[in-house]
Amino acid sequence: MGISMIGIDHNRAPVDIRALFSFTKKSAGEAMEQMKENTGISGCIILSTCNRMELWVSTEDDWEGDLYQELCELKAIEDKGYCSYFVRREEKDAVEHLFYLTSGLKSQILGEDQILTQVKGALSLAREHFTTDNVLEVLFRMAVTAGKKIKTQVVFSRGNPSVIHQAIQFLEEGGYRVRGKTCMVIGNGEMGKMAAQTLREAGADVTVTVRQYRSGVVNIPLGCERINYGERMEFLPKCDLAVSATTSPNFTLRQELFEEISLKKPLILIDLAVPRDIEPALAEMEEITLYDMDSFRLAETPKELEESLLQAGTIVREQMDEFNVWYEGKDLFPKIEEIKAEAVNDLNLRIHKIMRAVPISDEEREKLLQSIDTAAAKVVNKMIFGLRDSLEREAFAECVAGLEKVYGE
Repeated sequence: MGISMIGIDHNRAPVDIRALFSFTKKSAGEAMEQMKENTGISGCIILSTCNRMELWVSTEDDWEGDLYQELCELKAIEDKGYCSYFVRREEKDAVEHLFYLTSGLKSQILGEDQILTQVKGALSLAREHFTTDNVLEVLFRMAVTAGKKIKTQVVFSRGNPSVIHQAIQFLEEGGYRVRGKTCMVIGNGEMGKMAAQTLREAGADVTVTVRQYRSGVVNIPLGCERINYGERMEFLPKCDLAVSATTSPNFTLRQELFEEISLKKPLILIDLAVPRDIEPALAEMEEITLYDMDSFRLAETPKELEESLLQAGTIVREQMDEFNVWYEGKDLFPKIEEIKAEAVNDLNLRIHKIMRAVPISDEEREKLLQSIDTAAAKVVNKMIFGLRDSLEREAFAECVAGLEKVYGE
């Protein structure tokens, strides 16, 4: 059994290249099911966010497939020239990457916890489509546990929770004040709501667009106004700043739409979508300044974050070591379960005569036997896994083999 992944992220590829390999929830589910049908693939999870896309698989030992080739087939991409944008990782290298990623230590904004939610979401989606397996299940679950511990135990002094916070900070460091500005947010999903709420908290007057067929049921952040999506171009000339954060496959703001309106003041456009929401050609207009997801990354790690990073790294390594112990011993687990079952059965045979003499009803006797079975299984577990924790792997494997002989006779 092996663990492999292939990924593309904001450090290796611009947003337009990342967009080619991004997945929606629906397409990710379909792709994972398709991957799981491949001979030799036991489990599959796809993590697709604004900043990255990663394809994870657990494979049989004799699997010789090519994840990049598989990915291009999933996305119907014939041009194989994008390979240099990807990184491949296997086994411990892959495990280490996932733990550090889930803990927010590889994010565009260090310490942010959105990635934790996204990894949990990827695991949940794989469960819904029955594409995860024991190895990926345990790996992703333990990586999420590490992320949760860091979230509750480590304080990142400059750890902004989202890209919109970083965008506002970036603008204000350049002398642009959001307070009092008229802003429009296109999109009312998770990213859109966060953008609207953050701009409102920064003192802006915020209006959110809502699709007309949903306008009677959706909620928008407190203090924000709303308009129908179809009215966005009429409202845009009143704006100082507009953010677009949707999952639409088409541009929400296109160059041709601006031919019908007149901008009387400078307009900042922020595109928080992958694939892009705003047509890049708009950056050529004199009145417009356009930013995308890649515009707000930090050039280097701030010194005030270094201590927090050390604390987080300690937690990651502890959780990662725990997974590696489990992973290295996973091949012995079926044997241990067999030994446990035989040991419990052995105990039952030895106490059967005694139990028949106990003056209780058959129903009570059955309940007592079940309680004894449960207690015996726990005792055997404690002894065997106690040995695992105190012995080297080879010595522990010899102990398991010896117990197999005892109960195999």
